[in-house]
Amino acid sequence: MAFTGKATYSAGSTLPEIAEDVADIIGIVSAYETPLLDHLGDPQRAAHSTVHEWLEDELLPNTDSISDSSISNGLTETQFDVAHGARFRAGDQIQVEGSREVMLVTGVSSATLTVTRQYGGTTAEAISNNKALRILGNAALEGDERPATRFTNRSRKLNYTQIFTAGVEVSGSQLAARQVGVDDELDYQKQERLRELLRDLENCVINGVAPAASGEGSASVRRTMKGIIPFLTTNAFVNGTGGFPSGGGTGTNELSEAQLNTALRLIWEKSAGSIDTIVVNGLQKRKINGFITSGRSYDSLESRFRDLVSVYESDFGVCRVVLSRWVPADTVLLLDSARIEVLPLSGRSFQFKKLATNGDSEVGQVVGEYTLELRNESAHGLIRGLASS
Repeated sequence: MAFTGKATYSAGSTLPEIAEDVADIIGIVSAYETPLLDHLGDPQRAAHSTVHEWLEDELLPNTDSISDSSISNGLTETQFDVAHGARFRAGDQIQVEGSREVMLVTGVSSATLTVTRQYGGTTAEAISNNKALRILGNAALEGDERPATRFTNRSRKLNYTQIFTAGVEVSGSQLAARQVGVDDELDYQKQERLRELLRDLENCVINGVAPAASGEGSASVRRTMKGIIPFLTTNAFVNGTGGFPSGGGTGTNELSEAQLNTALRLIWEKSAGSIDTIVVNGLQKRKINGFITSGRSYDSLESRFRDLVSVYESDFGVCRVVLSRWVPADTVLLLDSARIEVLPLSGRSFQFKKLATNGDSEVGQVVGEYTLELRNESAHGLIRGLASS
C-alpha cells in the first residue's frame, strides 16, 4: 500500500475517499402509540353516515326515592309522596334502603303512595324525605285482570364522524436520490403521517368534543366527534364527593384503592355494565401500582424488584389497566370495552389518496373518517379531580 502521510485518526468524513458512516436506522422519539385503540381492537362494522346513530333501551326501574318534606312521624306514616309515582303499583312490596321493614303498597294516587306498615311482621323503622326506595316485587291477586301495560321507549343516541387528514409531497429529486435508511421517501412520509393521525384519533376518542351547534358540519363548519370523557355524565365522580371517602378537596386527594372500589361499586349498582378496562395516564398508573406496596414481600434470593399492576381484580370486575398518555392527569376512566367501538365511515378508513402531480413532485394525502360509538354511558364511569402532581 502506497504511503499517504495521513494518520488514521485524522481520516474523517470530510475526506473525499472516506465513506460516511451513517447507521441505516431512523429513530423516532415522538410518542405515537395508541394503547386504547389497540385494546379495543378493530370494529366489526363501519358507520354509514356522517351522523352515526344507535339505539339504547332500559328496563322499568325498580328504585325511587321518597319526596315528601311533610312527613311528621316516620314510624307510623302510611301515606307519603315519591319522586316517580308511575313506577309503583298496588301490591308492590317496598323497602327503604338500609331498613329491614317491608311495606305493602295498597294504593297509588299520582305521586302519593298508601302503604301498610310492618308488613309480614317486620319491625317499623323511621322513614324520611329523600330516602331511597327499593321495589322488591309485585304480588298479583289470583284471577285478577291483567295490570295496566307499562313499557320503556327506545332512545336514539348519536355521534358525528370526524375527518383526519395530512398532506404528503415529495419532489422528483428526492424520490430519485439515494436515501439513508429509506428505500422509498414517499412511502416513508405516508407512514409518518399515518402515525400522527392514529395518535390524534386516540386523543380525540378520549377528549374530543362535538360542536354545540351544526354538528353535521359543512364546507365552512368542521365536524368533530364527541369523545369518551364528554359522553360520561351519569357516573362522573369528583374526588372528595360522589360517595368517595372524605378528606381533602377536589384536586388534593391522591387516588386510593378505596376510591377506585367505591366508583366500581356505584357503577355496578346503577347498571348491568361490566367494567373491564381502566384507562389512566402515567401519574395515576403509578398510584394503582402503589396499591400492592404494603402487601409486597421478597425473600433473600429475589433479585428482581417488581412494582406493576397490569390487571386489577375486584368484586365488580376484572379490569385491564391501560396506560395512555392522552388521559388527563387528574382523571381515571372506567370502561366496559364491549360497549365501545371506534368506527370508520364506510370506505373511509385511513388510506393514501394520490392527487394530480403538482409540477416536479408527487403529492397526495392520508385521510380517514371515524366516529366513536359509546353505548349505554351509564355503564361506564370516570373519577376526576385527583391530585395531578
